[in-house]
Amino acid sequence: MTIEEELFRKTKIDFDKISEYGFKKDKSLYKYSKNIMNNTFRVDIEINNDGIVKGKVYDLSFGDEYTNFRIEDSSGSFVGQVRDEFKNLLKDIRSNCFTRETFIYEQSNRITKAIKEKYGDEPEFEWEKFPGFATFRNKDSKKWYGIIMNLDKSKLDKNSTGEVEIIDIKLDPNEIEHLLKQDGFYPAYHMNKKSWITVILNNTLSDEKIMSLIDKSYSYTVTNKNSSKNEWIVPANPEYFDIDKALKESNTMIWKQSADIKINDIVYIYVGKPYSSIMYKFKVTEVNIPYEYKDENLKMQKVMKIDLITRYEKEELSFSKLKDFGVNAIRNQRYMPLALSEYIHKIEE
Repeated sequence: MTIEEELFRKTKIDFDKISEYGFKKDKSLYKYSKNIMNNTFRVDIEINNDGIVKGKVYDLSFGDEYTNFRIEDSSGSFVGQVRDEFKNLLKDIRSNCFTRETFIYEQSNRITKAIKEKYGDEPEFEWEKFPGFATFRNKDSKKWYGIIMNLDKSKLDKNSTGEVEIIDIKLDPNEIEHLLKQDGFYPAYHMNKKSWITVILNNTLSDEKIMSLIDKSYSYTVTNKNSSKNEWIVPANPEYFDIDKALKESNTMIWKQSADIKINDIVYIYVGKPYSSIMYKFKVTEVNIPYEYKDENLKMQKVMKIDLITRYEKEELSFSKLKDFGVNAIRNQRYMPLALSEYIHKIEE
């Protein structure tokens, strides 16, 4: 890594300020020169339209470029003084013409900003040995839903090299299998590959696409343990129980209960084939009701009482629509993904 690359990592240029500093535009480059060390050397700095900084030092006595200060093994007070003067000028330009960024690459910083705006979560740099690694965690559940890391691309693809930034996010295993066939996705780096996936942050994928996946990852962290109102998706088999028929008699029903469900929770009933849709929304009004099956071979269990709030048309919340929000299987009771919950509330307005 060059001196310039090291000093200008995680920075963003302000083109208005470099003009104020004294840079002059020459075609696609911004140029600046300054004499140092009692006018014995001249430093020429060039910045391109991408904000990439490059510098050269010239020995004015001979008119030649001086490069010894870039050789790591070069020592001595003279070489060290030239190196320090060069660095000090770059630091001054950085201080006056650049702003600090959290991560190296633009998309990483845009995604970080979007996460903060949506969830209010800041990146947490937890490892001294890996200063470029940062986690995003749900403030309530304290669970991670994203990890940004910088690494050499060879860690993802043995045929590629060069530093990249990635984000690991948690998704449904079926969706991971599908996404891994597309550009921009890799088996999870340093995380469980069955439930996490790596997304490269080099603009291969749009910010909107990445944020939609982060929304799904975030939904896995929403446990709402400190809330009196959770939302659940619960499957129902119409071959065994006719909900419409039961609702003709009363809008209140008895339903099998999970230990996690509480009074005032919301239960969305997903009805299997031939509907394959969320068809009903209920509110839980009573829990922990003892229930004894008529069949003596079945053990007693607890049930809950639920009251109907809304019916949906089968096209509104079909399985194909649920898949857009990361719901790829509904075999058992599960938490409602946050993004899907927001979508349902919108269509109910």
